Amino acid sequence: MTMSHPGARWRLVRCAVLLLDLLSLQAGLVLATAARYDGSLEPVDARGLLVVLALTVFVFPLASSMVRLHQGRYAVGSADELKALAVAVGATAFVVLVVDVGLGSPRLLPLSVPAMASIVGFVLMIGLRLAIRSQREGAVRPRTGQPTLIFGAGDAGEQLLRSMLGDPASPYLPVGLLDDDPEKRHARIRGIRMMGGRDSLPAAAAATGAEVLVIALPSAGSELVRDISRRAHAAGLTVKVLPRFEEVLARRVGIRDVRDIDVADLLGRRQIDTDVGEIADYLLGKRVLVTGAGGSIGAELCHQISGFGPAELLMLDRDESALHALQLRMFGEARLDLPQAILADIRDAEALQTLFAERRPDVVFHAAALKHVNMLEQYPDEGWKTNVLGTRNVLAAATAVGVTHFINVSTDKAADPVNVLGRTKRMAEQLTASYAELSDGRLLSVRFGNVLGSRGSVLETFAAQISRGGPVTITDPEVTRYFMTIPEAVQLVIQAGAIGAAGEALVLDMGAPVRIADVAEQLITMEGAHIDVRYTGLRPGEKLHEDLFGAGERDTRPVHPLISHVPVPALEPGHPLHPATVRAVEQTTRTYAGRAAGQPVRDRRSVAR
Repeated sequence: MTMSHPGARWRLVRCAVLLLDLLSLQAGLVLATAARYDGSLEPVDARGLLVVLALTVFVFPLASSMVRLHQGRYAVGSADELKALAVAVGATAFVVLVVDVGLGSPRLLPLSVPAMASIVGFVLMIGLRLAIRSQREGAVRPRTGQPTLIFGAGDAGEQLLRSMLGDPASPYLPVGLLDDDPEKRHARIRGIRMMGGRDSLPAAAAATGAEVLVIALPSAGSELVRDISRRAHAAGLTVKVLPRFEEVLARRVGIRDVRDIDVADLLGRRQIDTDVGEIADYLLGKRVLVTGAGGSIGAELCHQISGFGPAELLMLDRDESALHALQLRMFGEARLDLPQAILADIRDAEALQTLFAERRPDVVFHAAALKHVNMLEQYPDEGWKTNVLGTRNVLAAATAVGVTHFINVSTDKAADPVNVLGRTKRMAEQLTASYAELSDGRLLSVRFGNVLGSRGSVLETFAAQISRGGPVTITDPEVTRYFMTIPEAVQLVIQAGAIGAAGEALVLDMGAPVRIADVAEQLITMEGAHIDVRYTGLRPGEKLHEDLFGAGERDTRPVHPLISHVPVPALEPGHPLHPATVRAVEQTTRTYAGRAAGQPVRDRRSVAR
């Protein structure tokens, strides 16, 4: 075997470290003995010292082998290696002391020498390891990469810094630390010094030539992220963030975790722990149908439900292109010829009855709806046909085959509604409660606000306007909305089937509402271009501030601290849309729409007023 073989080199290094450790321990014995006699060597028993030195040559390798100190178990210079080293040195000193005491007078060495020698030898061994570690770290330290400031000198920031410096190919070269904690003003990590708090950010960027700022605060709130982001952009820095706390809870932070900042970070949406995996047993082995499967919420529902082991997942939508895109996302190919993809319109009651009778779903997630406020103000009849009559059709078909769970996806606009969307979705909630009274299944609604990244959302609108160079249009500088992420919304919907009671609506605690003007400002800042903002005024049917609860609704949270349960009153018996009179609905719909508005039926805007 040649010395160039990796195994031979490894053994040579380990033997060299063992030899140096022995020399350190023996040097400690000589120095401690000399110190015991104030530097004079005349009183020293040379024979006794040689016996002790020989004893350490035998005992220390044996003790170190018992803790695998020189077999590669520990990283060089790590806390674990230092603990093992302390055990080996302490055991050696103890054996020497026992032998010395056991031999009686004359003693080999004064009893104080083994203890002092172990301390001196231990310090020398630590120094050796720190030198090796420093040399190794210096060898892999990146020489290129974007100069990077790290905001946050906590555990996550330290792990990130070590990851950057430990990778020669790192795209980030750390040049400074920032933290608002005054106790960390003089901190240094791996030679990277603290340069102050957020107020020092411009000066730190100028002094170091930094190009990137990484916010290494996984639990940072939206206000802090927005403030730091604003300061960084003003200093000409690209802003990146680490994943949220729950995403890195069980592992260490590294370079691969660094990602671009997004609107969810700026708005403060933090995924709540809904324990979906613990409560979604009602989906296992069941036939599950999702209406509106091609939409943003419906598609994510299908994606998450598929992970809970349903016997069959039925994806219904009236848009064939949306079904095509959904199947590409889920399977990597469009399987439109398979029975999972169902092309149907929830307005077609007869087709739904036939479909449900043939496929007999056990669980139904009803996500199909028309949702654009301004469009429905112009075409209220369309909202009525889809959101009310379509929901009634799905409910009638579902209860006819005895579904065990029916979850209706609603909106915060159903609380004290003032527009067509809100009124039709409130009616859908009441229809669900009405059918729940006549069904043995669990039929309920889920209510939430705006969904980040959904099709047609305000973010999508702003992004399109920014890409055209502006202007970005906002109705009112003070208008606010509640926001949540698509996965968070879908987790709530799935959990509703397990914790919700029949007939009620579940409402997620969505935190503080966010000013739409702030959202636009952050998106423009992220784009790094000058974009004008134009205020257009509130349009018919729009509120300045949305509500999650209607008048008289109480916020009770009996199961989950972030999920409220709101009772929804069923329709009165004899109501034209009550299940008992469902067969007469088609003849009375137009009459009811006009009667509810107090205006002639011919005015198609009547539902909104």
